[in-house]
Amino acid sequence: MQRDEAESKLLDAAEALFYDRGIQAVGMAELRTTSGVSLKRLYQCFASKDELVEAYLRRRDGRWRTALSTYVAGQRGSPERAVLAVFDWLHDWFSEPDFRGCAFLNSFGELGDSSPGIARAVRDHKDEVHRYLRKLVDDLNVANPGDLAEQLLILVDGATATAAINGDPGPARTARAAAVALITAASRCT
Repeated sequence: MQRDEAESKLLDAAEALFYDRGIQAVGMAELRTTSGVSLKRLYQCFASKDELVEAYLRRRDGRWRTALSTYVAGQRGSPERAVLAVFDWLHDWFSEPDFRGCAFLNSFGELGDSSPGIARAVRDHKDEVHRYLRKLVDDLNVANPGDLAEQLLILVDGATATAAINGDPGPARTARAAAVALITAASRCT
């Protein structure tokens, strides 16, 4: 098995297992078995579990942000509609049968700062989501777009955590309504 193929199989297994059960609950032996990659090849690809977790998170980040931005770009309408489409996409994601919350918040919740590479991957993801929201907000005519983008990020994270805990996609709709109120308030200030 070539290295690229082995890495892909390992990352697929890591994504399925870590997202479903958590990082600490899954050992390297289970990852090896699930992926079908030999132990030797596993450690040639990823020298440690932390390296594998970081690679899984970075790949998930790209996929997650691409799915979100593709959905938002497909929505026609005003800049406000683009911002609100974020919450519509979240509702769809929260409704998926395998939804387990935010992989980044889950990972940080499990490991905190004990693994600097993993913590950096989590922070990088949140920074990128914030930048994306800021880009959407910049198209609105609002006072303090940076503040509004930060507030929207908190709504995204709060809705995601609440939906995971409750097993209900409803928090996306609640967060969307809050986003409307925030946009309206920020628009009055201009």
